[in-house]
Amino acid sequence: YFQHLDPGIIQQMARRSICSSARRQVENKVSQKQKMFQEDNGMPIHLKGGSSDALLYRATMVLTVLGVGFTLYELVKASFPQKKD
Repeated sequence: YFQHLDPGIIQQMARRSICSSARRQVENKVSQKQKMFQEDNGMPIHLKGGSSDALLYRATMVLTVLGVGFTLYELVKASFPQKKD
């Protein structure tokens, strides 16, 4: 596909895609997060991230309980095999 192009053009295209002039500056928020997670406010560490952490925690607990319940159901069902007529 690129056989008919000059190698200099291919290098320029590659350089342009890698070295973009519009670089996005990202603010370092690590120290803010460290302060938030290290403050002693009586809250468990897995909930200090806010409402999204609480939602993920509750969803994980619901899925865990459902999984354990389904596993126990399947074990009970397998321990009493159906009679063949």
